[in-house]
Amino acid sequence: MLWIKAFHIVAIVCWFAALFYLPRLFVYHASATDRESIERFKIMERKLYRGIMTPSAIASVVLGVWLMSYATEYYMSSSWFHAKLTLVLLLLGYHHACGRLLKKFAQDKNTRSHVFFRWFNEFPVLVLVGICILVVVKPF
Repeated sequence: MLWIKAFHIVAIVCWFAALFYLPRLFVYHASATDRESIERFKIMERKLYRGIMTPSAIASVVLGVWLMSYATEYYMSSSWFHAKLTLVLLLLGYHHACGRLLKKFAQDKNTRSHVFFRWFNEFPVLVLVGICILVVVKPF
């Protein structure tokens, strides 16, 4: 179980790194005006989303479910865990939203400003704080 937990943590760290970086790339992409930079951002965003973000999200979920299987009754009866699952589902929705935005950038159809993406970039930070408090403190 400790090996699974260790790899779960590694997968989460990789996922969050990508969740923090992709919207930051969107900020720069939305501000870019020259074709060379725009095309470079498209490549960076696609590789980050497909090569790191999505595989690490899948690994996080699979390993998390595996960990939960060791004490399913405990987790399913814990309110803090239900709150954590809610945050994870919100994070998966955010991940999906990033994918939709990536497609818009790839098609040169983005209509949002760099300011929007600066704010958009803050959401995973709030979720991370919430999940960490729920998992470590277990407030309820």
